[in-house]
Amino acid sequence: MGEAVQRRFLGLTAVVAALGMTATLSGCGGDAASGDVTLRLVAADYGTGPENSSEKYWSGVATGFEKEHPGIKVDVTVLHWKDVDREVAEMVEAGNAPDIAQIGAYADYAKAGKLYAADETLAIRTTANFLPRLSDAGKIDGTLYGLPFVASTRLLFYNQKLFDRAGLNAPKTWDDIQSDATALKAKGVDYPFALPLGQEEAQAETLMWLLSGGGGYTDDVGAYDIDSAQNIATFRWLRDNLVGKGLTGPVEPGKLDRAKAFEAFADGKVGMLNGHPTLMDEAEAKGIEVGMVPLPGSEGPTKGSMGVADWMMGFKENGHRKEIGAFLDYAYSDENVLEFAEEYDLLPVTGSASAAMETDKKHKKLRPFLAALPNSTLTPYGKTSWAAASESIKKKIGDAVAPGSNPETVLGEIATEAAQAEAAE
Repeated sequence: MGEAVQRRFLGLTAVVAALGMTATLSGCGGDAASGDVTLRLVAADYGTGPENSSEKYWSGVATGFEKEHPGIKVDVTVLHWKDVDREVAEMVEAGNAPDIAQIGAYADYAKAGKLYAADETLAIRTTANFLPRLSDAGKIDGTLYGLPFVASTRLLFYNQKLFDRAGLNAPKTWDDIQSDATALKAKGVDYPFALPLGQEEAQAETLMWLLSGGGGYTDDVGAYDIDSAQNIATFRWLRDNLVGKGLTGPVEPGKLDRAKAFEAFADGKVGMLNGHPTLMDEAEAKGIEVGMVPLPGSEGPTKGSMGVADWMMGFKENGHRKEIGAFLDYAYSDENVLEFAEEYDLLPVTGSASAAMETDKKHKKLRPFLAALPNSTLTPYGKTSWAAASESIKKKIGDAVAPGSNPETVLGEIATEAAQAEAAE
């Protein structure tokens, strides 16, 4: 799953393949014994094993929906996050699209005319409840096709015990990061600042740094701007002030995957890195006291964080427009949205569920992430060229921080490949 939420949010290795399937992939259409219409739902598994498989969640949602809509049956298939995008693509290619898919990307299907627009399926109250930054990322030419399903944001994490030992305060600027990392290195910390630019999740780590330097992947009108002056300056700073000074640990950034960096943080070997809610829980479970601040920028704290999301979409192939809409309206109730977000330490995508989580004391630790979401910047999900651009970033961006490298050349190559991919759309 190229942009799968499990990779972006959890960074876990493969654990189990498809779990607890409740339907075959070939079944669709009417079912006289159980209802007039059968909807096929294919979703990603966010769990780490049978005990927290997403199949349990979706089966519960389907059961509740069927009780309220006796004429509609829902067949649920949950596939491993590494497989689900590919499996759905193969179904669509074979003319056997599911009615509803919850996966990592929607743009290709929308551009091909295979998806219902939100205003064809959802109640107005459902559409209006999506957080604006997320619904904007689900639009193509102003029309909402990709319905945000779950989201997350990023903060800078630091190991409070290591900081206390070195007499350090939380960083607010890039200069603070460098000076703090220098002090941590002097205290023998393995990874003063972990910079995972390996292929697993480099496109997300890169965007965080671009934003903190006042840049990004696109300009104000949505065109690629990968090799902008701001972006080049950001990677020169990383090359010269972190990597070049030996402050990023024993594994060169281009070969350090995020999962390994997170594992090292939870083991107490990392002073600072960019993290998300699940890492916070994993680290605290191992006795790490986690400090969190907004991403430091070149002049001060970054005004906006990076956001990520996965998507829900309704396919036209089987003609079940009204039934798809009824199910999606049900699935986006606060109760259902909150249950899923709470199970996997993610953020709700609707305004009402976000407000409910923010006021719930048991979610106090998530408030900084919730606060960052409305002003977050997401990767350009609406571009069908983004998949190719993302792969180029994953393969090449580590070279931009290697000692003696030329960030302008590397970012220029990525920008060229992104432009070529967009021209081919």
